Formats: sequence, structure tokens, C-alpha cells
Amino acid sequence: MRKLLVAFAMMSLLFASVVTGASAHEMPSSAVSLDIEDNRVTAELVLPLDRLEIAFGQSLMDNPAKVLRAYEDELEQYVLEHVRPVSADGRTWDVTVKEMSLQLETQPYDLIVQLAMTPPSGAAANRFTLHYDVILHEIVTHSVIVSARSDWDHGITSSEPVVLGTLRANVTSIDVDLSGGSWWQGFVNFVQLGISHIAEGTDHLMFLLALLLPAPMLARNNRWVEFGGVRHSLAQLLRVTMAFTIGHSLTLIAGAMGWVPGSSRWVEVCIALSILVSAIHAIRPLFPGRESVVAFGFGLIHGMAFAMLIQNIGLSPLRMASSILGFNLGIELMQLAVIAVTMPWLLLLSVTRLAASIRLLGASLSIVASAAWIVERITAASNPVAAAVNRATPYAGWLIVTLALTAISATGWRMLARNANKTSTVG
Repeated sequence: MRKLLVAFAMMSLLFASVVTGASAHEMPSSAVSLDIEDNRVTAELVLPLDRLEIAFGQSLMDNPAKVLRAYEDELEQYVLEHVRPVSADGRTWDVTVKEMSLQLETQPYDLIVQLAMTPPSGAAANRFTLHYDVILHEIVTHSVIVSARSDWDHGITSSEPVVLGTLRANVTSIDVDLSGGSWWQGFVNFVQLGISHIAEGTDHLMFLLALLLPAPMLARNNRWVEFGGVRHSLAQLLRVTMAFTIGHSLTLIAGAMGWVPGSSRWVEVCIALSILVSAIHAIRPLFPGRESVVAFGFGLIHGMAFAMLIQNIGLSPLRMASSILGFNLGIELMQLAVIAVTMPWLLLLSVTRLAASIRLLGASLSIVASAAWIVERITAASNPVAAAVNRATPYAGWLIVTLALTAISATGWRMLARNANKTSTVG
């Protein structure tokens, strides 16, 4: 009896150590991301290769790079046997494998499976029950995170997916109900997305401000010499803003439709370079009278970066057009807001002695920031200057407040000086 108790205690300790070890080294979970479209649902499955090996019953980890070459047909059949969406009235959906690929850059290695799930005639694509037990049917400790990655009617995009639930060995189905949304909700979401992209995009904001700095000035002999007047300033501002808007709208549309490549590291480098060129122009005219042409060219580059946020959403033509319109409207609203809170103070400063100093200071800061970004984006390594600029973004509002106070103070001082001169002249 005593030996039996000792054996039981040792087994208990062994079990506890196994459990503790398992919790300390948590096994990778699977992920299912759903894109709700008009008449179907696209699902992306991320399956850890080592867990899949156990459930699939074939050696996959010995040579991961050759998994698809050796077992593609069998893996496709295996997945289809364990994924079954069912409509609210009990009818089974049609499921096909669109594509399979491997993620072997980092561990754990994953098999990525793209599924097209089509509801039966008359059934809604945004309300169904997903029966799913890939890997779960063999590994009771495994879990699957199910999320909605995109859904126009609820304003869900890949930048902020919504977790719908977790599947486990004892819970292998989940009710997906994304009904009740609307076209307007999706449109407003993309307007907000455009606004936040500019508000949080330090480089886009800095480019816009670099363009605004010399707008009130007249150039002569390769120098900014004097204030050109309110009419000149507003006309110049309108030309530059419209040219930039047309430029980024063209590549935003082309990129979102997949006609041109989306954002890449070199597009981001070119955006930083656009800030550098605009800032140097604010110090000494590089292209006086041709600012709108340059703004159009740089707008084409910035539009490629914008397109990444709405590219490959898998929407119908109407909703894709609505996405582009809403996102672009958000960008324009934020640009107008920045101009509205910045330009009046620049106009006030343009007739004071501080005009040149403020312009040189703003341009110099832009040059330093853009140079740091160029280095960071070429080398793919952060540097202290770029990091400091990124951290300062939330405090950009205080920069506008400082500019306003400076403009008001300088204008007030100028008026006092002028009145003092008139008084002394009369005396």
C-alpha cells in the first residue's frame, strides 16, 4: 500500500510538471480570418505545421519546404473535410480551396489556406454557423481564434479585425452573425480611416506643412523676398492642394484596384524624399511657379501609400468605389483641417520680421526629420532622430498653438510699433 501511494505521488508530480511545462511553453494556436463579401465569405486559415503534422498523420516537419509538393492534394481534401459552414436554415455551404502557401520565414512554420465559402441560393453571407475541427479532432489542447477581418457593413477592416470567438476540442462550432450593418456605416468608417491616416501619419502631415511654409511668399532671383498678398497666397494654396489631391487620388484608385503596385519600402523612401525637397524649397526656391506640378508628382507617390489600406479587400465594384470615395474624402477633410488651423497664422507672420525665421526653422526641422526617415527606411533600422520625431507626433497640436501665439504676439507688437511711430510723427 505504501509503495502504491509513493508511486501515485510520483505520478502526480510528473503530471504537474508536464502541465506546468505546457503552460510555460504554450502550443501555437490556429487562426481563422473571415472576409465577409456580398455573396460569399473568404476565409484564411493559419495552421501551425507541427500541430498539423500530428492531426494530418504525415511527416511535415522533416522537410517543410516540400510539404505542398508532396501533399498538396491530400491537405486540400483534409481541410475540406473539417470545415463546414451551414446557413441559418440548415443548408450546407459550398467550400473550395483557392490557394495554399507556406510561411517558413519565422517559427512556428505555418500552412496558409485560402478558402472561398459560398452560401446556397437565398442564404445570407453574413449569418451562418461555422463547424470547424481542423487539428482539433486530434489535439485536445489546441485552440482556434476566429475573427472577422473585413466586413463593409460593420466598418471592419484588416487594420482592426474583430475577434468572434475561440474554438476548442469540445467546442467545434461558432455562430457568425454580422447582419444588421449598413452601407452608410461602412462609408463612414472609411472616411474616419482616411482622417486617422493623415492625423497619425507624421510624414504626410510634415509634407503638407512643408508645402504651406512658402505659399504666402513671392520669389525673385532665387530667393523668397516678400509677402505676395492674401489673394496670391490663397491662389497658390489652392493650386498646390488641388494638384496634390489629384495626384494622390489617381494612384489611390489605381493601387486599390490592383493596377499599380502598392506601398513598399521604396515608396516610403520617396515620401520622405518629397518632404526633404519641399523643405529645401521652403528655404530657397527650387521650382518657383511650378509648385503645383511638383505637388502633383509627389501626390502620385503618396497615393501609392494610401492605397495599401484599401487594397485587396475583395469588395464588389460599388463598395470598392465607395471605399475609395470615403477614404479620399477623409484625407481631404483632414488636409483642409490642417490648412485651416495653420495658414491664418502663416499669413499673419508673413508681414512681420519673424516670417523668415519661422520659415527657416520649420524647413530645417523638416529636413532633419526627412533625412532621418530616409536613412531609417533604406536601412530598415530605427535611429534616434526618427524615433524622437515619431514620439512627438501626438504633440503636434501644441506646435500649432505655439505658431498661433507667436503670430498673434508678432502682429500685436507690429501694430504697437506702428502706432508709436504715428504718435511720434504727429508730435
